[in-house]
Amino acid sequence: MASAEEIYEKVQDTLMDALGVDDDEVTPEATLVGDLGAESIDFLDIVFRLEKNFDVKIPKGELFPENLASADSNFAVDGVVTPEGIDELRKQMPHLDVDKFAEDPKVENIQDMFTVQMIVNFISTKLAA
Repeated sequence: MASAEEIYEKVQDTLMDALGVDDDEVTPEATLVGDLGAESIDFLDIVFRLEKNFDVKIPKGELFPENLASADSNFAVDGVVTPEGIDELRKQMPHLDVDKFAEDPKVENIQDMFTVQMIVNFISTKLAA
């Protein structure tokens, strides 16, 4: 199995290719949207490249949740993720730092949880399975 450093370097290369950013920008704590400029369409490309680079299958919505906090779900009310939504995030995304998000669970803050380290954690878990 690949070491944590090898996984990080491969994730870093993947994000550099997908987002056209430099290696010094792709730090573990860098957020995909705020720091690296990812847009929604980039998430599909990132998933595709991760699948190819790590030879894993990533089902739709597994790495990046879909509609979890949408207006029509029971998991968000008035722009804030409910305790039930927080629990669902924990179940669906064990690779995400949900405790940090729970401190200020506004829907708009979910994207700040999508960091390089989150992807490294996710890939590590996938490879270990």
